[in-house]
Amino acid sequence: MSLGLLGLKVGMTQVYDDQGKSAPVTVLRVGPCPVLQVRDQQRDGYDALQLGFLDKLRRKATRGERGHVSADLESKRRRARTAAGVTLAAKPNCEPQRFIREFRLEKASETQVGAILTAAEVFKDVKAVDVIGTSKGRGTAGSMKRHNFAGLPASHGVKKHHRSPGSIGSHASNRGSGRPKLGHKGAGRYGNTRTTARNLVVVRIDADNHLILVKGAVPGPNGGMIMIRPTNKKD
Repeated sequence: MSLGLLGLKVGMTQVYDDQGKSAPVTVLRVGPCPVLQVRDQQRDGYDALQLGFLDKLRRKATRGERGHVSADLESKRRRARTAAGVTLAAKPNCEPQRFIREFRLEKASETQVGAILTAAEVFKDVKAVDVIGTSKGRGTAGSMKRHNFAGLPASHGVKKHHRSPGSIGSHASNRGSGRPKLGHKGAGRYGNTRTTARNLVVVRIDADNHLILVKGAVPGPNGGMIMIRPTNKKD
């Protein structure tokens, strides 16, 4: 996975290019993201950067959340480990963060704990990105809305069975098992899942306001948290 950043979905609008053509874009507020931890092969078994996003009020943060980012917070465990000669991990000395995620890397990173990553720095020469978010939850839905089924014919003799998923019994391919196949598409919870919109073109980057405008739709509601990274889709 490539190094990305955390952000919020602001909403959709349209922008115009030099030729007067409009493009539907989603505005993303991305970063700045402090580096909270640096994972490495020797200590953790993999290479990654742990990033935070949006400061959290200290009075609303737990003691563990404050200690995760502060090198000055006193605790019995910290005093005991220091007295035992254990080298403690570096702390960024920033405010507690509302969102914390890790981005796995293919090789070790030279970025140090406490560094602040911005959209203009990470996505400087990136032309397309993948945006990961949580889709809108729609509750329990029928098979037509959930799986885009066409339904049964709305003709005479069907009665009130137009939106039914149809028969789910045995067919020739699984005759004799006495039960439907695994993975049958039926009614159930729709939405509220981790969803990735891939290969979205970067239209514009506003470095001063930490905004990225991408062409197309992004999963989730306005104000929802997203993860953005350079796309891994090959041309």
